[in-house]
Amino acid sequence: MDQFINRREAVVTEAIDGMLQLSGGKLKRLDGYPHIRVVVRADWDRSRVALVSGGGSGHEPAHAGFVGPGMLTAAVCGDVFASPSVDAVLAAILSVTGSAGCLLIVKNYTGDRLNFGLAAERARAFGHKVAMVIVDDDISLPDIAQARGVAGTLFVHKIAGAMAEEGAALDEIADAATRVIDRVASIGMSLDTCAVPGSPKDARIPEGKAELGLGIHGEAGIEQVAFSGAEPAVAMMVERLEPHLGDGAHVALLNNLGGATPLEMSVLAHELTRSAIGTRLSAIIGPAPIMTSLDMRGFSISVFPATEAELALLVAPTPLVAWPGVSPVGAIETLPLPGGLTPIRPGASAHPGHRALIEQSCALFIAAERDLNALDAHTGDGDTGSTLATAAHALEDALDNMPLADLTQLFRAIGMELSQAMGGSSGVLLAIFFTATGDACAKGEDPIDALQAGLRRVQEVGGANPGDRTMIDALAPALDALPQGVDAAARAAREGADATGSITRARAGRASYLAADKLSGHNDPGAEAVARLFEGLA
Repeated sequence: MDQFINRREAVVTEAIDGMLQLSGGKLKRLDGYPHIRVVVRADWDRSRVALVSGGGSGHEPAHAGFVGPGMLTAAVCGDVFASPSVDAVLAAILSVTGSAGCLLIVKNYTGDRLNFGLAAERARAFGHKVAMVIVDDDISLPDIAQARGVAGTLFVHKIAGAMAEEGAALDEIADAATRVIDRVASIGMSLDTCAVPGSPKDARIPEGKAELGLGIHGEAGIEQVAFSGAEPAVAMMVERLEPHLGDGAHVALLNNLGGATPLEMSVLAHELTRSAIGTRLSAIIGPAPIMTSLDMRGFSISVFPATEAELALLVAPTPLVAWPGVSPVGAIETLPLPGGLTPIRPGASAHPGHRALIEQSCALFIAAERDLNALDAHTGDGDTGSTLATAAHALEDALDNMPLADLTQLFRAIGMELSQAMGGSSGVLLAIFFTATGDACAKGEDPIDALQAGLRRVQEVGGANPGDRTMIDALAPALDALPQGVDAAARAAREGADATGSITRARAGRASYLAADKLSGHNDPGAEAVARLFEGLA
């Protein structure tokens, strides 16, 4: 799998240097490349307790992204998913530890425990005060002897970091960190594994499945489960987390494992707030990539019953951009639409024939969603089918409130519904089409002539004509043939749609941005949708 790296062996050092170059002088590194990769605060004066954490790389922004005021003093970076060496950890301790001592925050993996633990012993032999805490927040594998340390580690980083910034003593910080570790619980889920630089990807999660409880190094989880959307995914994770919740309000950490989009993460945040534990969540950290697993298409949820004092430490200011902050969970507030945008709907009326025609048309678009998306993926962004299916569902839902018996008002109502429910340029153009058709009906034109008037208005506004490789290539001939019947219109629409597959220079729409070789042999998806509609109605 291609990645934006140079050499696998240099990916960590080059990534660290890229971060340092853009830190504005706030971060430095120890001069120990390639084996010692330690990022430290440039402003550190050893007057307070130092906090050192780290582990394998590939979890960015953890850990180096959290080096700075109010969080870590230094981060030790190993190879991707590999613990740093004892010498690297020792170098970090010795470089930042003063008389106040040092706290090591370690995730519960064998390599990290051994290397950080031995480094701590060697540092103590040099006369330094060093304490170590082990984070084991992963609750997904109940029968495992040693629970893994995952995203809940960030609760420890932030609370301990805020305490150290305030000048607390080492024993006090270590005790507070231990209390956090004892009460935090985390679980993750992913739709795919991650791509480790220089290694073949383990494609063990099949389409339609998600893996529950997988580790941040791509380790297999507790089980593969059927995936059917964000809501059941969150519900499944919450069910596992709920027995581990403490008393009172909790803070959740919603972590992007690296490959989920911001859009998906916001949907997951919404589902988390309305889940079975939603009323027990006073605040959420994120959603954000905090403790990632390279490009893994997944997320994790951590929950922590923060006391008032711990919450104050979580919200204590830090300038680090990687820390997303703590957001209180609030109600959704709305404002009324500006005047003129609230639709004035005509009275509903019944007409079995018109209703059946609309329902049949909607069903045709919904059934064609996947095929039209696949066709659009060749020449666009792959959403034509979804856009039309969304509009079809909206029309179905609105039928009971539509003036089905009044054709003039019905066309206008369809235009209004599409203008609100259908995105993209297609939504605007179809809204114009139906609104103009309704206006023509109001002037006394028969339905077919009114549809032709609607088409002319779309061409005036959109600028497309037959031959430009748009839906017009199927719609115009279909409406021309419609006086001879729906069968004739369907044949004309099909001929027009198929002709777009040989048009290699589009003059309108998104296809006009593409090279000829991307267009050849693929029908325009809008024209194909029109053809399928008339064929289904014939």
